[in-house]
Amino acid sequence: MHFGIEVVPFGPYSDPRLVVELAQAAEAAGWEAITLWDHVLFPYGTGDPWVTLAAVAVVTQRIKLCTDVAPLPRYSPHVLARTLIALDILSQGRVILGAGAGVDFDFTPVDPDSTPRQRAAIFDESLAILEHLLAGAAGTHHGEHFAFENVQLVPGPVQQPRIPIWIGGDSPAAYRRAARWDGWVIGTVDEQQNITLAPAQIAARVAAIHGHRTSAAPFAVAVAGCTAAGQADLPAAYAEAGATWWFESLFASRGSHEEMLARIKAGPPR
Repeated sequence: MHFGIEVVPFGPYSDPRLVVELAQAAEAAGWEAITLWDHVLFPYGTGDPWVTLAAVAVVTQRIKLCTDVAPLPRYSPHVLARTLIALDILSQGRVILGAGAGVDFDFTPVDPDSTPRQRAAIFDESLAILEHLLAGAAGTHHGEHFAFENVQLVPGPVQQPRIPIWIGGDSPAAYRRAARWDGWVIGTVDEQQNITLAPAQIAARVAAIHGHRTSAAPFAVAVAGCTAAGQADLPAAYAEAGATWWFESLFASRGSHEEMLARIKAGPPR
């Protein structure tokens, strides 16, 4: 099991400086990654994950930099690829793209004609484009939503064959989609720290994903939840269910910034 921190960038954590402080403390305490949510309108103004992760990249050396998850239908795939490659170069190969189709309440206020079906189609087409662009390869694409001829982003990313992609979402479509990529990422608690997906439920979902897998390559299963310092039994139960990453979820309703820092400094729940 690997251990990281998940920062929900609402309220105080919309300030990149506070997230940078959490990330530096996490690296010093032995955590292996930081991941950020990517919303614009839920539940109110939120921090920008790309600016924040770039700031984290500059002041850390080892921790991986993730999103959980970036809604691809919001982005032009070639512009997002440029951002990711720049972040991968800046961090010297520490980026993981956590991606999803997005949720209605984060889209409809600014894109009222958007539907889940349309966003799912854009999501899949964007993933196909990113597969090539995030490998630094030249590509031509003619699809329903995007088209380009012989496009290549130079320089390419540090990571080869490409930047890893983890898929978020809790639906049969998300499980099928995740099976085609490098990992699946999901939360297991609500904002009151109640468990919403127990280990047995994660095990069933992992089995469903692996039922669609056709590759023998390593596959990440990342779950986010809450533990007290030294509480190793809960992550161990999720590891038994098939999780390979535990992300300690940090958010304002869980406690003060000082309390979140103290939890980080106490170290991963091994």
